Amino acid sequence: MKIIKYIKSEMDNIMSKDPAIKSPMEVFLYPGFIALLYYRVAHRFYLKKKYFIARYISQRGVKRTGIEIHPGAVIGKGLFIDHGQGVVIGETAVIGDHVTIYQGVTLGGTGKETGKRHPSIGNHVLISAGAKVLGSFKVGDNAKIGAGSVVLKEVPPNATVVGIPAKVIRREEETQVTEYTVISSKKYCDHITCA
Repeated sequence: MKIIKYIKSEMDNIMSKDPAIKSPMEVFLYPGFIALLYYRVAHRFYLKKKYFIARYISQRGVKRTGIEIHPGAVIGKGLFIDHGQGVVIGETAVIGDHVTIYQGVTLGGTGKETGKRHPSIGNHVLISAGAKVLGSFKVGDNAKIGAGSVVLKEVPPNATVVGIPAKVIRREEETQVTEYTVISSKKYCDHITCA
């Protein structure tokens, strides 16, 4: 029953964010949706320390979708990966609720860290096509990262960053209110990935 509820909520999320969808069945063709299903299953095995089977499932998802999500990553509700080809999400990445990621995005490490090596992404963040977010730091709630940007340091909440290296070009003073605010106040473990 829990899995059906999860699939329905993910379908509703994708349909609300992509105007190109003409019917609910189209969601089953979306690589981002399929990659998240593989991730959720792989993550459950990862939490049980069954690392080989977790990676095996994860790699099956990569072959099918072109989206690589490490089973150790922590992903909140409502992640929307649009198009998705070439998206990479590292093992220690943490993604909040209702984040949107476009094709070619990397949430990776710099190769210099150990332990927590990947970024933590807040709620309602938009990461545009080709952006690289590299290192262990926080991207604040409601932030926007421009296409092709290389982000190497913390991004404040409600900020827009662009460039190589990325710099803040705009910062909203008030928190943006979205239709998901009430939902996003729950902890990450309210979804099916928690053991």
